[in-house]
Order: sequence, then structure tokens, then C-alpha cells
Amino acid sequence: MGCLCCKPSAIEDSKESPRERFSSKASSDLRGSRVTSSRREEVHRAKDRYDSNDGRAMLIDKHANGSLRLHSEHFERKREKMEYVVAQHPGMGSIPKATEGEQVAAGWPSWLAAVAGEAIKGWTPRRADSFQKLDKIGQGTYSNVYMARDLEHNKTVALKKVRFDNLEPESVRFMAREIHILRRLDHPNVIKLEGLVTSRMSCSLYLVFEYMEHDLAGLASHPGLKFTEAQVKCYMQQLLRGLDHCHSRGILHRDIKGSNLLIDNNGVLKIADFGLASFFDPHQSQPLTSRVVTLWYRPPELLLGATYYGTAVDLWSTGCILAELYAGKPIMPGRTEVEQLHKIFKLCGSPSEDYWRKSKLPHATIFKPQQPYRRCVADTFKDFPAPALALMETLLSIDPADRGSAASALKSEFFTTKPFPCDPSILPKYPPSKEFDAKIRDEEARRQGAAGSKGQRIDLERRGTRESRAIPAPDANAELVLSMQKRQGQSNSKSRSEKFNPHPEEVASGFPIDPPRPSQAVEGSMETQEHHHKRASHSGPLAHRAARADRKSV
Repeated sequence: MGCLCCKPSAIEDSKESPRERFSSKASSDLRGSRVTSSRREEVHRAKDRYDSNDGRAMLIDKHANGSLRLHSEHFERKREKMEYVVAQHPGMGSIPKATEGEQVAAGWPSWLAAVAGEAIKGWTPRRADSFQKLDKIGQGTYSNVYMARDLEHNKTVALKKVRFDNLEPESVRFMAREIHILRRLDHPNVIKLEGLVTSRMSCSLYLVFEYMEHDLAGLASHPGLKFTEAQVKCYMQQLLRGLDHCHSRGILHRDIKGSNLLIDNNGVLKIADFGLASFFDPHQSQPLTSRVVTLWYRPPELLLGATYYGTAVDLWSTGCILAELYAGKPIMPGRTEVEQLHKIFKLCGSPSEDYWRKSKLPHATIFKPQQPYRRCVADTFKDFPAPALALMETLLSIDPADRGSAASALKSEFFTTKPFPCDPSILPKYPPSKEFDAKIRDEEARRQGAAGSKGQRIDLERRGTRESRAIPAPDANAELVLSMQKRQGQSNSKSRSEKFNPHPEEVASGFPIDPPRPSQAVEGSMETQEHHHKRASHSGPLAHRAARADRKSV
């Protein structure tokens, strides 16, 4: 961690004029800033109606309009689309010009006020010089996360820098949507957006969050750390409470995984990273992209191309997390979407004839097995406690309708039998542990092993089996990166400060995996109707073989 970002440094805003940066960097970094992984998939399908289905998307389309002046060829098309979106969602359209002017006068950059006016309404931007960067604690395709000192309030915060080197309008749209979603949520188990850092002359944006010392993936992969059953229940209870709040507010997270579950030193777990989140209305079905959720945690209906779905997608991911905490490793680590679906069928059984018939999923005819698979969850995890296995069986139901809800899961026997979920405040205190740290540790070990002697390699291998637990998982919608590169191929993909890298996370991860990375693997025929755009992400197993002190691993 320290090796990436050594000295404390004040945050600096660009001194170039917005117009200069706007035109020279208008389509690469920004598009990624908000559109990490699955976001990009929605970007790719932005022309479809579901892009406007998500309320926040409309917010962003407005954003898109402001940026589209630089892309005159598409401006009219985007403008017409924005008008349609505003008509569909009257509460989330553009704000009056007078209000936009007031926001610019208050210090917001005009490009942000024009597109995300509703998202930033009532807020005043924080000054960049009121923060001091301390260390880099996370990295995404189009954003970096830093630990920083809030000099005005004398506290530690997390700053998520969204890079807007190329103000690609659709990317700004998704960024605005995330801000809007975060402001709608208010719960102890959901990360809180505390403010935004930018200025009138800036083409970048920092999101200010409360600082969390750990994430579940990094904490569970820490050498020698073992979770008790009461601790597992404590984390699962907090996760489901946070999800219940999101779902009750009409929001799907769509990327539940260990690295997106942050934990502070008081044991409090908070759901984070709403970049792929979406608004939904359970009473009014609208199509959404199926290219969401990190591959190992992606439900079968999305792999089969479903575009009409709801809260059940988050519950499937939650079931994977629960099983992973007990098993000590990811339970279905597929390398491609085809392989992932095969692993799901082998463990959870293939859908019934009735489900195939009623669901009418796009890829059903291609991936329906000739011989049905028998469900064997109970046999595979027979050593799990009965209440945990029962909840897992529900959450990992092939039919989304059988997964219940976060609220019903909280009432399950899993939480009402001994050992009960412990209070977060009595959990052990751990040194800061994030998945990002584990990736750096693994990369350093790999480099030393490659350069060292044979004896050193053997020693590192031994240490690696004990310490290196953060296995990279394929990202939810890595495919979007290549799609956007194709669509923006004519634009300059280099930032003035950083070279655009479609796979920056791979630099920080050196964990050896024999099979090809998901970004390199050739996908099956389920992708024939969509662009191929894979990016490798890293979401390690939540615990190692000895994840729990009192349970055998499987």
C-alpha cells in the first residue's frame, strides 16, 4: 500500500481550462470513472430503453448532453433521448437554467451542473486544499481510492477520485447516477457519501466517504485470521440489513462481493461501491442490462440473458458470500460465463421445465442441458451447520422467485439459533486489511520469487500457501471496457497524467492462476449478441481453508 503512494500530498485541481481538457480528454477516463465493469455494460446498451429505465440514467443523460457538444455528430440523437428520459421520469430531468447557474456560482464546474444538477442539488463542493492524501488504498479501471486527512474536520476519510480526462458523456451519466443513489441511502450498513471535492476549473471529481479500515475480502484473506461462527453471522446479518434498506428504497446493488463489503475497526459492515447500482420499481417492470455482478457471484438468470429482474440478483450473490465464509474459498470460481453457468448447474441443479418455459430467457435454447442436473448443495456442504445450509439453499435457488427477500432471510433460523450473531463492538481489532493490500502482498511475493534463488522460491511458495489468499475473481462486466474502446477508438485514450490502461488492476495482482484470466478467455456463444469486453477484476475468497475456528473446511 505504502509503496504506491508514499508522501502525504495535497489534492491538486487541474489548472487547465475546462474547455481545453474537455476537448482533449473527452472520452476515455471519464467514461471509466463511473463505468467500472458492469457500468460499462449499461453504457454499451445505453441506446436501449432500459438505459432510460434507470432513473439515474436519466440524470446522466443530461450529463451526456452537456458533454456531447464535443461530439456534434451524436448530439441530436442524445438530446432526443434525454428528452424521452425526462418525459419518462419527470422528477429526475434537467434542472432549470437559473438553478444550474446558481450551482456554477457556488463552485460546481459547469459540465457537472449541466448533467448532474439534481444529484448535487443542495450541496456545496469541498475545496481540494482542505484534504491531504495519505495513502492509496484501492484502484479501479477508472478511479483510485485514497486514505486522506480532512483538514477542516480533523478526521480520516476515503477519497475516491473519478478521472474525467475524457468527458465521455455516458460515463458522466453513470457517475451522476451513483451520486444520486448514494444520497438516497441512509443506513448504518450502507456506506455514506459525505461530500464531493471539485472546483469550477476542474475536470475531475473526488467522492468523500467515511474511512473504513477493512473489506471482507481482505480481512478474511489476512494470514492467520479465523472467523468464528458468531462472527460470520454478525457480518451476514449486517449485509442483509443493508441490502434490505437498499431494496426498500428501490435500489439494486448488482455487485455484491467481498471487496465491496467494508468493515471498520468497530466491526460495522457497510455495503459500498454503488457504481453498478440501479433504480428499480417492483410494480413496473423495465428492462435492465444482464451484464452486471462479478462473475463468481452472478446469478444464473443473468448468465442466461435476463433483462427483467429484481432484488433476487443481490440475494444470489449474498448466498455465494455465505457459502464462501463457511467453505473457506469461492464455491463457483468460473473462468468464463459458459463455465460459470456449468458450475451453477452442477451444484444447484438445472432449472425445471416449468422455469424454462415461463422465463423465456434469451440464451435458454443454447444453454439448456440435454439431461437435467440434480441439485447437490446439501451433499456438497454436508459439514455446514443445518441453519446455515438451509439459508444457503434458499438464497442459491435457481428460480429467483424462490430466494425470498433480505427481510425474510433476516428472520431465518440461521440468526435465531446458537451461536447468535455477536455484537460488532466485541469483534477483535485487526490491522488494516483490504483486498488491495493482499494483491500488493501477492505481487511482491511473486516478484521476489521470480528474482530469487531456488531456495527462496520454495520458501515463498510455503509462505504463499499460508498468506496469499486473495485469488482474483473475474469482474462483473469487464466486457464493457473493450466495448467502449471500440466505440471510442478514434479518441485519444491517454490522460495527461496517467496512461489509459484497460486492465490497471492486473498490475497489482500477481496471484498465479493456471487457467487464462477471464479477460483473456474466449467466451461462449451466449455473447454472440453482445460485444466482447472483458476486464479482470479481483475479488478474492473471503476466507481460507481454516476460515472458521470451529468448523471443518470443505
